[in-house]
Amino acid sequence: MRPVSGSGRLVLAATPLGDIRDASPRLVDALGTADLVAAEDTRRLRSLAAALDVTLSGRVISFYDQVETSRLPGLVQALHAGQTVLLVTDAGMPSVSDPGYRLVAACVAEGITVTCLPGPSAVTTALAVSGLPSDRFCFEGFPPRKQGERQRWFAALASEPRTCVFFESPHRLAATLADAAAVLGDDRRAAVCRELTKTYEEVKRGGLGELAEWAGEGVRGEITVVLAPAEAREGPSMESLIAEVKQRVADGERLKSAAAEVAAAAGVSKKALYDAVVSGA
Repeated sequence: MRPVSGSGRLVLAATPLGDIRDASPRLVDALGTADLVAAEDTRRLRSLAAALDVTLSGRVISFYDQVETSRLPGLVQALHAGQTVLLVTDAGMPSVSDPGYRLVAACVAEGITVTCLPGPSAVTTALAVSGLPSDRFCFEGFPPRKQGERQRWFAALASEPRTCVFFESPHRLAATLADAAAVLGDDRRAAVCRELTKTYEEVKRGGLGELAEWAGEGVRGEITVVLAPAEAREGPSMESLIAEVKQRVADGERLKSAAAEVAAAAGVSKKALYDAVVSGA
C-alpha cells in the first residue's frame, strides 16, 4: 500500500429513497462543501440539491456503471491531492448494488481514507417492514434475467437459513416470483416492497405462489423482495443412524468407513456415531 500523499477522503453518502425529508443534515452539509461530487445521475443530484436548497460549490461528475472504471484514476488522483470526494447514487447507499465498490476498493488499496454518511437503505428498510426474521439475513443483488439461470439461482437458496433480500425490476417481477414459486414452493413466505418511503408505498406479504399471481396483474415502481429463510428440517435420529451403520457392517463394510460415510451424509460427528455403535454393540 502506497503512503497517502494528501489528506483527501472519500465520503459515501446515502440519499433518500423517495421522501426528501429522510436526507440527513450531514448529507446537506456534505453536498455544499465537497470539493468534488461523483453522482450516478448528475440530473438527479441537481434535483436533490435544489429540493434541499443546497448550492453545489464543488465540481460535479457522473459516476455510473458504464464509466465507473474509467473514472477511477481521476478520482484517486483528486483524493491524493487532498480533495474531499462525495459519492452519491440515485437512492440509498452507494456500492450496495450501485456504483461505488470499485472506487472504495481502489481507495483502500491506496491508503486513502473512506468514510460514510449513513442513511436510507432499501435493503434494511424492506427487511424491517417485511414481517420476516431479521436476526440473520443476506443480500443477493438482482436475480439473473434468463429463466434457466434464475431458477438455478433460486435453487441455491432452497436451504438458505437466512432471510434473503434482493432487488428486481417491475417488468420482470411476475416471472421472477413464478420461478421462485416453482423452485422453492408456492408456500415459501416472502414480502414484495414497492416504492418504499414514497407516496404509493406498498408492502405485499404472502406465499410465493400468491405473490406471483398478484404481480401478474402488473406492478410499477422500485421493487425490493424479502424471502423467508428455509424451514429447519429435523435430521435423522441417532438410533436410525446406528441402525444404518450396523446394516452396512452386516453387508460387509468396515465399521469405521460405514460410520464415516453415514455421519458425513447426516452432518453429525463421525466419532460420536462410531462410539455410539461400538457402545451399543
